[in-house]
Amino acid sequence: MNSNDALKTEQLWSHLWWLVVLEQQGSFTAAAARLGVSKAAVSQHIAGLERAAGVPLVRRTTRSMLLTEAGRHLVQDTREAFERIAGSFAQVRDLADAPRGSLRVTAPVALARQHLVPRLPAFLDRYPDIQLELDLSDQLRPLSQQGLDLAIRHTAAPPENHVAWALCTTHSVLVASQAYLERHGPAPAVPDDLRQHRCLHYPRGQEAAAWTLQRLGRGGGARTTVPVSGPLVANNSEALRDAAIAGLGIALVPDFSAQAALASGQLVPVLPQWRPMGAFSPTIYAMRPYSAHVPRAVGVFVEWLREVFAGGFAPQGKG
Repeated sequence: MNSNDALKTEQLWSHLWWLVVLEQQGSFTAAAARLGVSKAAVSQHIAGLERAAGVPLVRRTTRSMLLTEAGRHLVQDTREAFERIAGSFAQVRDLADAPRGSLRVTAPVALARQHLVPRLPAFLDRYPDIQLELDLSDQLRPLSQQGLDLAIRHTAAPPENHVAWALCTTHSVLVASQAYLERHGPAPAVPDDLRQHRCLHYPRGQEAAAWTLQRLGRGGGARTTVPVSGPLVANNSEALRDAAIAGLGIALVPDFSAQAALASGQLVPVLPQWRPMGAFSPTIYAMRPYSAHVPRAVGVFVEWLREVFAGGFAPQGKG
C-alpha cells in the first residue's frame, strides 16, 4: 500500500465506525440517533465508504436495510478493534480525578418516576462532570443495540452475558382504597373472596387474568390461584395504583408503586397475610453487557444506586 492509499484509508476510519453502528442499530434512523447526527449524514458517510471500497456495502429498500456480504465482512473485521479502542479510551478517561462523561441509563417507568428521579439531584451534585441520559421504558430491549450503558431492571434472572448488581428485593402487594372497601365490602378475608371484587389487572400476554397467592406466617406455604376480573387492565403499575386510589377496585402492584400511597393512607393492604406470587419479579438489578472494563461513571452510579435502594420499599408510616 502506498502512502496515498494509507492516507485515504485513515480518512475513512470514521466511516467504518458508522457502518458498525448502522449494523448494530438496524436502520439509518436509529444509527443517526445513536451517533447524534442526521440520517442524511449517515447515508453520505456510507455512500463515501462504498465508493472507496468499490462494492455495495448496504442493500437499501423502502422498508429495510441489510448489509451485503462485503458489508458484513467489514463489520466483523473491525467491530472488535473499535470496541478495544473505546475501552482503552474509557480507561484513560477514568484516570481523571473525577468521574466524567455521558451515561445512558434505562429504567422502568414507575420505579424511575417515583424512586430514582427524585433522588438524582444528589447524585449529579456529587458528580457534576457526569451527564445522565434517562430512557424510561418497561420494554426489555438489548442494551448494545440502543447504545445504553446500564439498565435498571425488575427481573428474576439477569441475562448470562451481562454483569448484574442486585440492588434490592421487591414484593407484590394487593391494595385498595378504604372508600372502595366500604362501598364494595366486606374486605376479602381469603383469596377466593377476590372473585366477588373488582380487580385491577396487569396483563401477561394472552393468559387469562388470575392471581396466585401464598399464605404467610403460621401455616405458610399454601398457595392458591384465583381467577379475577374487573373494569381496568393496564400494563403500567402507576396507572393501576392511581385507579385503586380513585376507588376503582383492588390492584396488584409492586411495593415500589404502592409505598407512598400506603404510607399516606390513600391505600390500605388487602389480604396482608397472603403474598401475591409470580406477578412481578422479586429483585431489582442494575446490569450491563459483560466487558473487561467498567467505565468509572458506571461504577460510581451503580454504587450510588445500591445506597439508594438498600432499604427496599416497605412503607415508612403515615406522613
